Amino acid sequence: MPGSSSRRRQSAVNYWPGFVDALAALLVVVVFLIMVFALAQFFLSDALSGRDDALSKLNRQVNELARMLDLERSVNTELRLSVSQLSAQLQSSISERDLLVDRLSIVEQELDSERRTSAAELDALRARIAEDRETIESQRRDLAGLEADISDRESRLTALTERAETAETSFSEQREISERAQQQVALLNQQLAALRRQLAALNEALEASEAKNQEQEVQVVNLGKRLNEALATKVQELARYRSEFFGRLREVLGDRTDIRIEGDRFVFQSEVLFGSGQAVLNPEGEGQLQQLAQTLVQIAAEIPADIEWILRVDGHTDERPISTARFPSNWELSAARAISVVKFLVSAGIPAENLVAAGFGEFQPIDARADEIAYRRNRRIEFKLDQR
Repeated sequence: MPGSSSRRRQSAVNYWPGFVDALAALLVVVVFLIMVFALAQFFLSDALSGRDDALSKLNRQVNELARMLDLERSVNTELRLSVSQLSAQLQSSISERDLLVDRLSIVEQELDSERRTSAAELDALRARIAEDRETIESQRRDLAGLEADISDRESRLTALTERAETAETSFSEQREISERAQQQVALLNQQLAALRRQLAALNEALEASEAKNQEQEVQVVNLGKRLNEALATKVQELARYRSEFFGRLREVLGDRTDIRIEGDRFVFQSEVLFGSGQAVLNPEGEGQLQQLAQTLVQIAAEIPADIEWILRVDGHTDERPISTARFPSNWELSAARAISVVKFLVSAGIPAENLVAAGFGEFQPIDARADEIAYRRNRRIEFKLDQR
């Protein structure tokens, strides 16, 4: 009995270290998986941010070109408006000049008429004065009787003289008015010449601006054309490598009902890779994925470095919900399966920056029926070779 008790105590003491070692090993495995998942998330975020930065830079360049084009158009519109205003001012100045010229012509005609009339009256008065003087000389002996008549004639002569002086004064004033009008006409001609020079300068600036606008529009069109051609070329090259990738996979994997091609995607049924409700690859699934990874490594070596490609791994489930401690919903299950596949491909030699994992849950079915065949088809892992 004492020997039996001693053996039981020894056996009880030896179980606990092994149990603790097992828990420690399990904890190390969990920590390692978490670190691998964090690294995958870091590389994925870095790749996505690089693509977003490049797209943002290109958008900023296009927006800057569009802003410069709008600015040139607004300047062009302002120049056209300024030319229209100057043209209107020019027409107005020409009209005023023509009006002043007509008025000056009328004033000159009136002055010439009045001057001819005054000269004729003055000549007539001088002739009459001469006649009167001759009459006075001839009738000097009758001076006494004719004094009243002479006084009257002298009064008339004085009035005519004053009228002649008034006419000469008026003629001087009209001449001054004519000279001022001519000065105004000369000033208007100078302003008109200055306006014509400004109009010519504005026309030259407008033509230069229009030429610059046309050149920038051609540059924007050529830039867009070159971008479209480059994108089309990259898409065609990637489509060629995608076709080659799918063709090689079809040769390697053979004609299996649980592995098929749907459009531009390569589809594995989940039963090939995982157990029911699990996200850990089974041995058969690892063998199939190893063949896929080898084919992809060969294709990746042939893809040019300037083609930014990715292999997208999409996880899908059927519509029946799952609720466990590890997978509260189909979202978690589909995402965990996609991540497991990505991790295996990374370990097989495929660069992590060319891989992306996505979980779609039950929300992207390929068979809408509610039977076991539809459930099997909807539980799948899809691979798509795409451009980043």
